[in-house]
Amino acid sequence: MTPRYELQTWTLCDGWVNTWSVSDEAREAPETFATREDAQAALDEFLRDIQDEIDAGQREADEGYDLADFRIEEVAAGAP
Repeated sequence: MTPRYELQTWTLCDGWVNTWSVSDEAREAPETFATREDAQAALDEFLRDIQDEIDAGQREADEGYDLADFRIEEVAAGAP
């Protein structure tokens, strides 16, 4: 079985969980990635977008994210 990778976020109530999702008109599902590199690229883009919003004044400086609050984990193919 080919592994997949998910981005997990540290949450106070549930610990490490995959809070990333993809949706279409019919459903929403947890997002997984084919490679660790794809997951890292998505995280890097997300963090860049947040920093761009801070730089543009659309967010306060303390409304960013800490890289330590994210991790990439291998999961079984077909895992939610």
